[in-house]
Amino acid sequence: MSTAQQAPDILSPEFAADPYPAYAAMREKNPLIWHEATQSYIISRYDDVERVFKDKKSEFTTGNYDWQLEPVHGKTILQLSGREHAVRRALVAPAFRGSDLQEKFLPVIERNSLALIDAFRATGSADIVTDYATRFPVNVIADMLGLDKADHARFHGWYTAVIAFLGNLSGDAEVTAAGERTRREFAEYMIPIIRDRRDNLGDDLLSTLCAAEVDGVRMSDEDIKAFCSLLLAAGGETTDKAIASILANLLMNPEQLAAVYEDRSLIPAAFAETLRYTPPVHMIMRQSATDVEVSGGTIPQGATVTCLIGAANRDERRYGDPDRFDIFRDDLTTTSAFSAAADHLAFALGRHFCVGALLAKAEVEIGMNQLLDAMPDLRLADGFDPVEQGVFTRGPQSLPVRFTPVGA
Repeated sequence: MSTAQQAPDILSPEFAADPYPAYAAMREKNPLIWHEATQSYIISRYDDVERVFKDKKSEFTTGNYDWQLEPVHGKTILQLSGREHAVRRALVAPAFRGSDLQEKFLPVIERNSLALIDAFRATGSADIVTDYATRFPVNVIADMLGLDKADHARFHGWYTAVIAFLGNLSGDAEVTAAGERTRREFAEYMIPIIRDRRDNLGDDLLSTLCAAEVDGVRMSDEDIKAFCSLLLAAGGETTDKAIASILANLLMNPEQLAAVYEDRSLIPAAFAETLRYTPPVHMIMRQSATDVEVSGGTIPQGATVTCLIGAANRDERRYGDPDRFDIFRDDLTTTSAFSAAADHLAFALGRHFCVGALLAKAEVEIGMNQLLDAMPDLRLADGFDPVEQGVFTRGPQSLPVRFTPVGA
């Protein structure tokens, strides 16, 4: 097995600037790496990461979330297993699929997207990241939960601190403290709202969570608070980066952007390919429950395993010409891309497949349609080249665009 000293370091400035050459080197020469700084084994090939996520032999657990998520969220559904996990997932999942999503929340998504677009549609210019992407999913989640959108700045500050905590691979003490402080602040904000909502149920998601019951089990105030914290962070950060990345990828491939303008049914394919090519989350961790043989060697029992989604999703063993963005590729199945049968790894797989995948799909489809309607000749601002930033999560930090206002 190789060591971190012989392979690209995921904490190096060079990796942060452009991880994709390092990913290729890992897949080819160092498919299993012991990384001293993070005290974890790093895997990068598609088959290995897929095996960890699907975990058909119960070789892996989510015990890492006890120290990775609980300090900022409290105990979440992601830490549970077996029947306890199945029941908790059954309590929350119905709100994110089927009639609840279609009837209750699609109008919420449409309304929040339009409100943001209306602020810049007549100007001929916008920064897709700061004017739209960072605001849209957080506003949607706050609206779904029946929270006051006037507190948007607080929500955004909280989820930014949480994501920084999760990506704090170097162990910065200030980042750790800010994340832990967020848990206290969010609890002080949410618990009184949850208690009031139990006595005054409405049509919002928070009321649904308060009233949900499966096999005699209901969610406690702490359960609901932790889930809302997870939803704000995971749903905000990932959809934010996904929307910015889709548009950046299309703008860098004008013929594909033109195709999407012409045929909006291609938006799901553009989203699926973006999830493969530039996923919002580049790494997810697990714990090994036993010694496990993978490409390059053995992961010992009880180890932390860092699964490099960003590397696995460009594995040449799985995809043809993987470093090319192509919404027409024939080795990525759009119809299953937002389900546990996906053939990319951006939402994970198996029993911990992202419960909000269909919500993200709805947000992206509605948002993209409305953005393209408002900006019929979308183009990058002169001289701007989209640059991704981030290691744990990754996406454009700015995306200034120009367009001719409709009717101008």
